[in-house]
Amino acid sequence: MTKFSLAVHGGAGTILKSNLTPELEERYHAGLRSALQAGHDTLQAGGSAVDAVTAAVCVLEDEPLFNAGRGAVFTSDGKQEMDAAIMDGATRAAGAVGGIFGPRNPVRAARAVMEKTDHVMLIGPNALAVARGAGLPFGDADYFFTQSRWDALQSTLKMRETGREDTDPARRHGTVGAVACDGYGNIAAATSTGGMTAKSPGRIGDTPIIGAGTFADNATCAVSGTGHGEVFIRYTAAAEIAARMRHAGQSLAQAADHVVMQDLALHDGSGGLIAVDAQGNVTMPFNCEGMYRGKVTEAGDLETFIYR
Repeated sequence: MTKFSLAVHGGAGTILKSNLTPELEERYHAGLRSALQAGHDTLQAGGSAVDAVTAAVCVLEDEPLFNAGRGAVFTSDGKQEMDAAIMDGATRAAGAVGGIFGPRNPVRAARAVMEKTDHVMLIGPNALAVARGAGLPFGDADYFFTQSRWDALQSTLKMRETGREDTDPARRHGTVGAVACDGYGNIAAATSTGGMTAKSPGRIGDTPIIGAGTFADNATCAVSGTGHGEVFIRYTAAAEIAARMRHAGQSLAQAADHVVMQDLALHDGSGGLIAVDAQGNVTMPFNCEGMYRGKVTEAGDLETFIYR
C-alpha cells in the first residue's frame, strides 16, 4: 500500500458571502467533510479508488444542499432529470446515465452501467432497468423534492416571462464529484448532477460525457468538473488536461490551470474542477467566485473550502 488521496466538490459559481449565513456555510462544510470521510474510510480499509469516489459522491447526492440526487434542480417543465458518470483509471472502464429520475444515487446507476453492461452510457427506461437489476434503492417525487430548488425554478421562469435571463453562473454550476488515488496507485473519478435550473427537458450536460466533465486514466489524471457544461463539452475539458500531461509533459496543476483559466474562462466557461494523478497529487482550480471543495490524504486531515 502507498499513500492515497481524495478530493470532492459540490459545485461552483457565484457563491457570495452575503448569501451564506454562518449556519448555512457550516452545513456546506459539514456535507463536504462527510463525503471526504466516507471516501477516506473506504481507502483506509484498502478499498479501490472506484469504491472511494462512489462512497463520497453518494454522500453528496444524499445531502439536499447539493444539486445532485436528492437536491437535484428542476427542468423548465417542473421535472427532475439527473446525469452521472464514473470512470476507472486502471482500465478506462466507464459508465454513465443521462436524464434519469428514480435511483436515489445516480452515481450507483452509472456504476451499474459500467459493471453490468457492455456500454458506457444509457438513458431513459433502459438505464432505470439496469439500476433496478442491480438492486439499487429508488425514491419517489417526495423524496427528491426540495422547496429551495422549486422556488429557484419559479423565480427563473418569472424572469423569462419578462424577457430576462438570470446571469448568475450558480444556476448552471450545480454538480458534485470526487476523484481519488488509492493505496495501489489507481485513480478514479465520479460526477453527478441535476443539471441547470429550468434547463430544457432532455438537456444533457458535461457530467456524463467521458472526457468532458468526467475522466480517469492512471497514465495521466482523474478529473471531475463543475461549471457551464456546454463549454466543458466543446473544449473536452477533462480530456484536455490529460492530453497536456501526456503530450506536453505538463504537471497536473499546470495542465488543469491552463484548461480552467484559459480554455474555459475565455469562452464563457465559468466553473472549476478537481483532479488527482497516480502519485496522489491533487489540484482544485476554479475561475469563478467560489467552489465547494475539499481534500483528504491517508493522514486523515480533512480540509474543506468555499472561497479562494
